[in-house]
Amino acid sequence: MSKLNSPADLEHLREEILAGRDPDKVCITLCSGTACNATGSGKVAAAIHEEFEKQGLNGSVEFRKTGCHGFCEKGPNMVISPEEISYIQVTPKDVPEIIAKTVKEKKVVERLLYKDPATGEKATHEFEIPFYKHQQRSVLANNVKLDPKNLNDYLAVGGYSAMVKAFDMGPEAVIAEVKKANLRGRGGGGFPAGIKWEAARNALGDRKYVIVNCDEGDPGAYMDRSLMEGNPFGVLEGLIIGAYAIGASEGYIYVRQEYPLAVENVLSAIRLAEERGLLGKNILGSGFDFSIEVHRGAGAFICGEETALLASLEGRAGEPRARPPFPATRGLWGKPTNINNVETWANVPLIVNNGADWFAGMGTKGSKGTKIFSLVGKVNNTGLVEVPMGVTLRDIIYKVGGGIPKNKKFKAVQTGGPAGGCIPEEHLDIQVDFDELTKFGAIMGSGGMIVMDEDTCMVDVARYFLNFLSGESCGKCSPCREGIKQMHRILTDITEGRGKEGDIELLEEICLSTRASLCALGRSAANPVLSTLRYFRHEYEAHIHNKRCPAFVCKKLISYYIDPEQCQACLICFRKCTSGAISGGKDKIHIIDQAVCNRCGTCFEVCPTRFGAAMRLSGDPVPAAIPEEARILIRETKSEKESKAT
Repeated sequence: MSKLNSPADLEHLREEILAGRDPDKVCITLCSGTACNATGSGKVAAAIHEEFEKQGLNGSVEFRKTGCHGFCEKGPNMVISPEEISYIQVTPKDVPEIIAKTVKEKKVVERLLYKDPATGEKATHEFEIPFYKHQQRSVLANNVKLDPKNLNDYLAVGGYSAMVKAFDMGPEAVIAEVKKANLRGRGGGGFPAGIKWEAARNALGDRKYVIVNCDEGDPGAYMDRSLMEGNPFGVLEGLIIGAYAIGASEGYIYVRQEYPLAVENVLSAIRLAEERGLLGKNILGSGFDFSIEVHRGAGAFICGEETALLASLEGRAGEPRARPPFPATRGLWGKPTNINNVETWANVPLIVNNGADWFAGMGTKGSKGTKIFSLVGKVNNTGLVEVPMGVTLRDIIYKVGGGIPKNKKFKAVQTGGPAGGCIPEEHLDIQVDFDELTKFGAIMGSGGMIVMDEDTCMVDVARYFLNFLSGESCGKCSPCREGIKQMHRILTDITEGRGKEGDIELLEEICLSTRASLCALGRSAANPVLSTLRYFRHEYEAHIHNKRCPAFVCKKLISYYIDPEQCQACLICFRKCTSGAISGGKDKIHIIDQAVCNRCGTCFEVCPTRFGAAMRLSGDPVPAAIPEEARILIRETKSEKESKAT
């Protein structure tokens, strides 16, 4: 593989690649991101190769393993071009039929199409599926088009043309374009990227660094992972452009060890770029030298904070430090350093190629462009969602997400990761951007979005996130270390029936003290508590005053009781009981021994009468045990009935 020595060489190679590709040739693209791999994408790929061999289709049909398509709820996902037929939840057993009907006969396999649960209508193409139809994909657009280990695929969709354009523009013009676009960092803080770049460029120093922050640690968030898995070349191109603008000659990609596929794909992309001369010395004859190293993080949530990340890169404990000085002037090894997250870097080539006005034409006054969210929790369509800034929460949850499963009632959506806030139904029509969310007690964060339904206890939600933050706090400063620990202790007491008068006021007081923490983890740790107190204070009061969990979640505050009037003595709960707390025989009313019951709820879930025999009680006294003489036969045999009739 020869190196490219000039922009002309790059364009010549691109023309050769495009000339060798027939747009009418059948191409099967299979989502092979982490989510689809977990649901059997690898076995589907093996079945495709096997079927190609059987039917002699090698060479005549193209097969491409791509990154995440986004619709994780329905994976593995497959798209067959040029018709762009979309199949969901594909299994190895489906492959022979797909090859025989769709590839050979150009017919659609109806049973593999997406079916709208509300209307019953089927969607033949990906863009017809509501999950995709209501999105506006730009950063994720190429995930379905390219093999992340094939540089030619990226060149075929215009890859590295933005880098060439940046070299022609010059560093100052590139920074000016990023500033004009008002690209704000997608990692959580939302600080304008162009201003950070400018500060790093103007900083004094003989060596400068640029860093990709892929230490994505929010529960339920996987935007950066999927970008790095699906289009690592786009992230690299953005990093090269940023390094050129700032004047950096070395870059690092800090990625957590739990992302093996992302690590594998980005290492492959770096190697391929180096072989072609798109990385290394004198890139495309520009005189610009740039190299990239990948550093695997150990999975500490705190290392998502940029000064803690720098400490980790330097081989020290991942702990934040006070700022100023900011990394832009004194970062890695004391040198000027610019850090942005994966999604921020991936936006850069799009801005350079399409212009700042194109980017600024999307979004709100203060938040431009699109944003990727990982939509998870109690929502029908979970997956990666890319929408313009300014779309409402309601549109994301109901139009893209398809609403709440099992006709349950929506309760809240938590945005911004473990240090984010919970927003109730009354505010679902607010615009999603960096500034608007903060007005309602939440934050944008890196893009995690967890939907909750009526069966969610908001006190327990706050306890869960404080438990996570308590374990992830580095412990360097006492407001964070002690404040989070004490809030978690109080929340645990409340959910276990030990809540007392004054607990709510004490929580609010501690929330204020944590704002004095050294880094954003501690300063925002109070958000889950403050937002749930703001909108769901009545649930806290029910737990404390009535020893009652309205959502029937907190085990210490609920009991299960078998209603003798409803019990069918079917033995189902008796057999399924995980603690052996249920006694009773065939045709005899069952009883739950409250001293033995572990409150797992299995009896309630399996009872055929549901809200009848196995009843949940929260805060109410459990009815007295049924005396032995009352445990009567509730089914009469045929002979007994006949004798009574006689």
